[in-house]
Amino acid sequence: MRRLWLAAALFTVAGGAMAQIGQHRTDFALGFGGGYVLSNVGFTPKVTQGLQNGLVGGLAMRYVCEKYFNTIASVMMEVNYAQVGWKEDILTSNDEPVINTVTGLPEEYSRRLNYVQVPFFAHLAWGRERSGCNFFFQAGPQFGVFLNESSKSNFKYEEANMKERTNHNIAQDSMKVENTFDYGIAAGLGMEYSAKHVGHFLIEARYYFGLGNIYGASKKDYFSKSNIGNIVFKLTYLFDLKKTNNPKIR
Repeated sequence: MRRLWLAAALFTVAGGAMAQIGQHRTDFALGFGGGYVLSNVGFTPKVTQGLQNGLVGGLAMRYVCEKYFNTIASVMMEVNYAQVGWKEDILTSNDEPVINTVTGLPEEYSRRLNYVQVPFFAHLAWGRERSGCNFFFQAGPQFGVFLNESSKSNFKYEEANMKERTNHNIAQDSMKVENTFDYGIAAGLGMEYSAKHVGHFLIEARYYFGLGNIYGASKKDYFSKSNIGNIVFKLTYLFDLKKTNNPKIR
């Protein structure tokens, strides 16, 4: 019985200490952001690619729930319109551009895929909360809904110069997106500057790795893998709708 009472007492003391260490927050901020995207698609069999460029932008919201030691813990969600896709590197065995035999021009092909993307982040920051700078890391799942697509090419599919190409996979050039739901994991690093009565300015570099495929991936399908990957450079502005009433918060 003494051991039970001792264990209970230790648990109570430890719980009280933890409660004192963790400083509760109820800050909620809303805003918007935008940036630049560099993307490709991980095809298997391989398709040689560069990076397709595009834009991303939309709404952002953040709820700060606690400061634990020096770590400011938040949850963050965004709803973005994003332009992703791929741009092919059509090369010879000497890494020279493949010249189309009909047009006489280097062959070029790119595909743009437009999505609504919704990332959910655990947002951890170190530094100032309301006046000054902090450094942050955030990571979490991301979901996407396909809207539409467009392609850009300077040659006809049936007139491609297959003789000089080192990569002969061109099935993707004529295939439409089959899976309209995308999902994966995103993570980023950034800096935030906050000013009283003004708001929060965040600048970030983020990477997204898709776990889904844009095409079917069964044994009967041409590609066994066709997942989206992208690098995002983004600037976000947040303004406070609710702030914790604590004069000690800096």
